[in-house]
Amino acid sequence: MSGILAGKRILVTGVLTEQSIAFQAAKVAQNEGAEVILTGFGRLSLVERIAKRLPKPAPVIELDVTNQEHLDGLAAKVREHIGDDVPLDGIVHSIAFGPQGAFNFLEATWEDVSTAVQVSAYSYKSLAMALLPLMREGASVVGLTFDAQIAWPKYDWMGVAKAALESTNRYLARDLGPKGIRCNLVSAGPIKSMAAKSIPGFEELADVWNHRAPIGWDLADPEPAGRGVVGMLSDFFPRTTGEIVHVDGGVHMMGA
Repeated sequence: MSGILAGKRILVTGVLTEQSIAFQAAKVAQNEGAEVILTGFGRLSLVERIAKRLPKPAPVIELDVTNQEHLDGLAAKVREHIGDDVPLDGIVHSIAFGPQGAFNFLEATWEDVSTAVQVSAYSYKSLAMALLPLMREGASVVGLTFDAQIAWPKYDWMGVAKAALESTNRYLARDLGPKGIRCNLVSAGPIKSMAAKSIPGFEELADVWNHRAPIGWDLADPEPAGRGVVGMLSDFFPRTTGEIVHVDGGVHMMGA
């Protein structure tokens, strides 16, 4: 099969619905020739059902990134699907979570904040290290962020967690660079996904894009962000690492 990911094996986390950026990344990756493996947390039956809606059915591995046993056994489970001595060419980290308390900046507890940072930022490093034995020179790790340069309405400690993710990406790029592994983030605009429903005040946050995206932004269309992820997984950016690529309709560069 031809395509910019032809012959590559990609693991995608965070697929929960067809409206997720992770699903679109998996779909575009398959259309571009990749063999895709998914991970799911919690409602595995739901993930398995959604996986069947991809162009080609994809296997699903259970993964809780806060569970060290899951992380320790992940490489072996991936090998069951791609084969022994076969490299993993790419990882998509699309994992974020903050308890409701994390969306109240002044009232949040450390328990709220630490959970948000562990799941949304530290897991980026944890996932990469769990799969490092399978990756070879030329492999790519791509995560999803939400522009952490500024303070957004209602986003609060999740914004801090995303800032931690963006910093984590730079340090991971530094340390995995000598192994020939690239680490980059796609900073996507807001999407009306299941994850968005858990963010109090999401509509107020998303409304910014209705007025400030110079090229426009469709809250119901995760495909542009999915394509951005696949672009960074491909070999078309062989010396790009530690980068944040904005797929947000241009909002990030607009002044007041």
